[in-house]
Amino acid sequence: MTAFSPVHPRLPRRHALQAGSIGLLGLGMNHVTALRAADAVPQTDAPPARSVIYIFLSGGLGQHDSFDMKPDAPEEIRGEFRPISTSTPGTQICEHLPRLAQRSHLWSLVRSLTHPYNEHSQGHMVMLSGRSKLPPTFNAAKPTPLDWPSIAAIAGDQTVPRNNLPPAVALPERLVHRTGRVIPGQFAGVMGSRRDPWFIEAAPFNGTTYGAFPEYEFHHARGPENRDGLKFQAPNLTLPEGLGRSRVDRRLDLLRHVEEQRVALEQAAPIQQFDQYRQAAISLLSDPSVRHAFDVVNADDDVQDRYGRNSFGWSLLMARRLVEAGVNLVQVNLGNNETWDTHGNAFPHLKDQLYPPTDRALAALLDDLHERGMLESTLIVVAGEFGRTPKTSLLPRHYAQPGRDHWGGVQTVLLAGGGVKGGRVIGSSDKQGAYPADDPQRPENLAATIYQALGLPATAAWNDDLGRPHHIFHGDPIGGLT
Repeated sequence: MTAFSPVHPRLPRRHALQAGSIGLLGLGMNHVTALRAADAVPQTDAPPARSVIYIFLSGGLGQHDSFDMKPDAPEEIRGEFRPISTSTPGTQICEHLPRLAQRSHLWSLVRSLTHPYNEHSQGHMVMLSGRSKLPPTFNAAKPTPLDWPSIAAIAGDQTVPRNNLPPAVALPERLVHRTGRVIPGQFAGVMGSRRDPWFIEAAPFNGTTYGAFPEYEFHHARGPENRDGLKFQAPNLTLPEGLGRSRVDRRLDLLRHVEEQRVALEQAAPIQQFDQYRQAAISLLSDPSVRHAFDVVNADDDVQDRYGRNSFGWSLLMARRLVEAGVNLVQVNLGNNETWDTHGNAFPHLKDQLYPPTDRALAALLDDLHERGMLESTLIVVAGEFGRTPKTSLLPRHYAQPGRDHWGGVQTVLLAGGGVKGGRVIGSSDKQGAYPADDPQRPENLAATIYQALGLPATAAWNDDLGRPHHIFHGDPIGGLT
């Protein structure tokens, strides 16, 4: 472990969210809430409550095989899949995304997002931070303290908390390579680790298999597999055994559960604020909406059937519930260990393992938000760190069938809600699906679209420890979506 530790605010998967380990008592409320009150930029006119769900397809989704198909191109470019019509005349997407096709009136596409990087960590950095230029101390092997802050970290710092939950959450896991290497771009970086987003680690680290376990687990070379022991386990919002509510009310009884973390707290925030933020964290235990948000594996059968009984479905259900409970930005890392990195066997794995749970869960999310009247105030963004190469290729030493390699030249991003008009296509790629043909967009434009949806003004800035402002917007929001 290096001196820089990005895991401080995350919630260990098997630890109960209890009076001795919640909020500032180990959940990260000490730096997400208490420190914000001490050093955040005062906001007088709070924007209306608006939310974002940023669904990140780590590994990179192939544009040719999803939302920007090239049916008239040579076979090595168009691939094996065929397009189908959507509910929007003239717009076609992959035949293996039928539920999304039926709901195209709710979403729009940007087919011209581009950046110059073909390496995973570089792509993660620019797409998660919204900055095309790499940080001066960028290290693909690990996060560094001078990395650009992630969009989630900025949202957590700049938006107003609406309850005792942090304003920005990432789930169901940190982005970690199968070797255990933590991928840069997810954290607060130069803003300071105390402003990292809150990581809810509901999925165990798994460096062996990929995908939406347990239903759609697979290995890129060997095909469908099931690894025993993988369990999607959300935080348990219960009191420690033997600790009743009357004892919680008597705060002295709680001190023995938090003494080890008190020293760090006293160093991070004024001591006189201790009781205030401890009580804010404890109040999570009595908030039914918070308990309900996390308890996705025990959701009603019909809800789980709609979303899918797998890590993709549970993650998007949790995201919807967290937004409903008052979280401003939820980043959903849909797939462990660069799951979407389909160098080989791409077509059977997309068709049978990746698209079915994604199509089902994303359609259910759109339906739920729309039916609850939340879609207009909730922006959904679906993107990866890059697209895939125009031409398919075969690596016979590793795979039986072809796939596509990394490609930052262009990718398609899906957006819905948050004021986005459905049924639109912004920009286009060239005939090979290699580069933007018109209306190119950059990560800066996507980030600005997210910040605008959160109600942040174009002049918004975060302040460092010396009080110096740092601009948040580095580009204009994507035009033509609203």
